Amino acid sequence: MTKYITIMDTTLRDGEQTQGVSFSPDEKVTLATALLSRLKVDRIEVASARVSAGEQKAVARINAWASAEGFDGRVEVLGFVDHTKSVDWIVEAGGKVINLLTKGSLKHCHNQLGKTLEQHVEDIKLTVAYAQQQGLSVNVYFEDWSNGYADSPDYVYGLAEALEGCGIEHFMLPDTLGVMSPSEVYDSLRDMTQRFPNHRFDFHPHNDYGLATANVMAAVNAGVDAIHCTVNCLGERAGNASLAEVAVVLNDKMGFQVGIDESHVVSVSQMVESFSGKFVSNNTPILGSDVFTQTAGIHADGDQKGNLYVSKLYPERFSRKRTYALGKMSGKASLLKNLEDLGIALSAEDQKKVLDRVVQLGDSKQRITPDDLPFIIADVLKRDLYQHIELIRCDLQSQMNEQALANVAVEIDGVAYAAEGRGNGGFDAFTAAMSQILAELDLALPELLDYQVHIPRGGHTNALTEASVTWQMPNNAKITTRGMHANQVFAGVEATLRVLNRLLHERAQ
Repeated sequence: MTKYITIMDTTLRDGEQTQGVSFSPDEKVTLATALLSRLKVDRIEVASARVSAGEQKAVARINAWASAEGFDGRVEVLGFVDHTKSVDWIVEAGGKVINLLTKGSLKHCHNQLGKTLEQHVEDIKLTVAYAQQQGLSVNVYFEDWSNGYADSPDYVYGLAEALEGCGIEHFMLPDTLGVMSPSEVYDSLRDMTQRFPNHRFDFHPHNDYGLATANVMAAVNAGVDAIHCTVNCLGERAGNASLAEVAVVLNDKMGFQVGIDESHVVSVSQMVESFSGKFVSNNTPILGSDVFTQTAGIHADGDQKGNLYVSKLYPERFSRKRTYALGKMSGKASLLKNLEDLGIALSAEDQKKVLDRVVQLGDSKQRITPDDLPFIIADVLKRDLYQHIELIRCDLQSQMNEQALANVAVEIDGVAYAAEGRGNGGFDAFTAAMSQILAELDLALPELLDYQVHIPRGGHTNALTEASVTWQMPNNAKITTRGMHANQVFAGVEATLRVLNRLLHERAQ
């Protein structure tokens, strides 16, 4: 039988130690339910005991939901060796599991606590016994275990031996500072699993050397069957192991079974991005916006002729879609793939004209997206396609501490319209005016999902600004339109006119 590896997600506890990240109680509850019910994580660690009254209320809500939905015993809270205090806090919040933070290194025990191993063990046993009396399951962290094992393995052995027979469910071994290499992980964990066969060990890696996922592979090879990670690699310093990477690597590269529902990996990642304000880079494995994009024309050609550049990491696994970038490296196959997605048919001669313009734009360092293609086609072929609206006038007035004013005149399919709008800034005022005009046509602006402004480096105040705006269309499709202008507001205006042209074209169709 395929070995099952348990995934414990600690985004809501260890992930919240990321600089600048603090989840609200509502966000914690939302993420906890998504992690357990949608992503199918085996266990979640949601908080540290005694942090605040608000934190306790959030934990209570999570525990109440978990109990009602059949997830009892899968919500864990970090507690401290303080006899009754952490235990009482967790019990009052309806908790069922305490993850007790003990000192896994001689230095921490002596220098931080000022105690001997024997004194520390006595305190631990006192807290464990009280927790069990209150009906809690107990796991223990050996804090800074990686350095503790390297510096004084006898201390680690002594701690593990002293706690044998105490009814502890999981002995959790953290590489707290992310200092271990895969070979060190394998050797040390192999030693621990063989020396203490009755203990169930978890491995809790950090990513300071960029080795967290590789260290997870070494840990499971050493016999560990429970791994800790976070969504989007959140965590202190360089973060923890990435849940997405760990789940996929354990499955694809090692043949182990995990319970993660891969179809929800990206949606939960995006939820964590939204709540944390920390966004993954475009080339982040599995999660990044560019990781299923083919840039070279030869790759698009190979895919078209037999999926020659497809691996196990196909995008549909993660409810995503492969895209083909447009730019100076594009070839005929890249263009054809994008034309197919847009439902546009062009003659071979017109395809060449459009491709020449795409390469020309790419060579001038302009960023081109598939959503730009209809406008490139309209421009190159001098067609009226996607050219329903024309901006005649846009006068913006803005004063400090007052709302901005926009006087807008446009022509839509040959008919003139004008409106005045006010808003919190020039772009907001422009969209207010456009909303009035669209209302006359029984239309509305699509929902704005994201607005990004990009300015080239170099410090030139007259540099062109690019505004990239992502919209939710009425058919639920997400598209991104761009505008380029020396004025940031007018860059956003151009991007808005492009989405309106799309909207009007779809209505005409």
